[in-house]
Amino acid sequence: MSSETTPQDFIRAIVSADVAAGKNGGKVVTRFPPEPNGYLHIGHAKAICLNFGIAQQFNGTCHLRFDDTNPVKEDDEYIDAIRADVRWLGFDWGENEFFASDYFEQLYQWALQLIDAGKAYVDDSSGDEIRAMRGTLTEPGVDSPYRQRSIEENRNLFIRMRNGEFADGAKVLRAKIDMASPNINLRDPVMYRILHSRHHRCGDKWCIYPMYDFAHGQSDSIEGITHSICTLEFADHRPLYDWFIAQLGIFAPRQYEFARLNLGYTVMSKRKLQQLVGEHHVDGWDDPRLPTLVGMRRRGYPAAAIRRFCERIGVGKSASWIDYSVLEDCVREELNASAPRAMCVLNPLKVVLTDYPADKVEMIDIPVHPQREEMGRRQIPFGREFFIERDDFMEDPPKKYFRLAPGREVRLRYGYTVKCDEVVRDAHGNIIELRCSHDPDTLGKPPQGRKVKGIVHWVSCAHAVPARVRLYDRLFVSENPGGAGDYRDDLNPESLQIIATAMVEQALTQAQPGVAYQFERLGYFCADSTTSATAPVFNRTVTLRDSWQKTQQESKKS
Repeated sequence: MSSETTPQDFIRAIVSADVAAGKNGGKVVTRFPPEPNGYLHIGHAKAICLNFGIAQQFNGTCHLRFDDTNPVKEDDEYIDAIRADVRWLGFDWGENEFFASDYFEQLYQWALQLIDAGKAYVDDSSGDEIRAMRGTLTEPGVDSPYRQRSIEENRNLFIRMRNGEFADGAKVLRAKIDMASPNINLRDPVMYRILHSRHHRCGDKWCIYPMYDFAHGQSDSIEGITHSICTLEFADHRPLYDWFIAQLGIFAPRQYEFARLNLGYTVMSKRKLQQLVGEHHVDGWDDPRLPTLVGMRRRGYPAAAIRRFCERIGVGKSASWIDYSVLEDCVREELNASAPRAMCVLNPLKVVLTDYPADKVEMIDIPVHPQREEMGRRQIPFGREFFIERDDFMEDPPKKYFRLAPGREVRLRYGYTVKCDEVVRDAHGNIIELRCSHDPDTLGKPPQGRKVKGIVHWVSCAHAVPARVRLYDRLFVSENPGGAGDYRDDLNPESLQIIATAMVEQALTQAQPGVAYQFERLGYFCADSTTSATAPVFNRTVTLRDSWQKTQQESKKS
């Protein structure tokens, strides 16, 4: 990376200073440590880009570590999805893939070490009792009646816990720190709980599992992580991580916290996302309206746009809201430069050129991308009959309406200038066809001697292919869903509109899922994973411009 393109932030400044000072031998080792209990979302993308980006910038390594300490919620499905998401974003961890479960035996031995040092004890209290004894932010906690058990009894009970002699919830192992600490995380936190549940990697070998707070810091230590980068909610946990490391006398990683991503018009809580999926407000984890990376990928968001977004919003310590339009702008910028162009008519209205031969078909040679010659050219057929958008015709147009109307001319994109001569209706008075004439000297160029401002897109009737188009919009109508109540009350009823009448140019039958196109004048669309040559399906990735903000401003005024 050059200094002009490399993002600068307080974490990179710290890493740079550490490298210059020769700290950790000048090495930089970061990690991305997801729990494999759900799908990654755009907030995780910020952490991925930061951790892998720092490793790349300072010639270090970034580990992918799955913190798989809760077998009840974890699944190989999520592990495979996380790997795919990280690779899709453009990052590779090489041989540096690890699991917290790799360290279960070492963590168990360290727990015994803390017991032997009088720093941990087995507690028979229930979860509710432990929470009650913990105290509040203003009141200290209360010692457990089991806190003064002898080292020998604690060691014996903990070994028996591992051997499966007790039921789930019967006992826990707690650190013995300070029940009066102003930091609630230091009030004798639970280190181990009993879970007779099969682990996705260890099978039935274990029936006790370390809590995240006990496994996390030690896993960083085992892997030699030099810069442990977390979001701000873990700042209050750092003293606990440091306490465990100090008591065990092992390598001490340094943790740094940054503000998590708060993106407007969406939710990123795992619980809320699971509710949206489970209650069928959306169609699965890969629904293009969700902020999940698999959903964004299905919608057609390029990985490069996600990386650009993460770079643009920066890394800071203060919590802030990022408007969804910032993400959409990054998507537009990327697709404007990279997406091939194509023709699609969503709501077709048939046009017949009465002065054009019925059996004539012209192949019009046009660029794949108007600004990128290296992408090549394509040919589209033109004949006597073609479809235009129904919205591109109006019988009684207002001022400054430059599209087709009776007696008016309009230019066809890459085609001829045509004039509407007659409107054809059915028995109910509905417009079903326009009969027009054309200027044969205007193929691909404006007419001479007169101005025609309007340009409309089209597809040849004889060569058009029916397609299903999904128009996706923001999932919520509120910038802060749930800010005034239940977040589900803010769901956008118009977040998905399915168009079953669309007609696309024939070449789009070869569109590959995930490949985005600019449908001329309509926006950016990508072929869905369900698409086929006989039944193409396209998802709207993003509109050509941000009309949402204007619409919201107008609705507030009314």
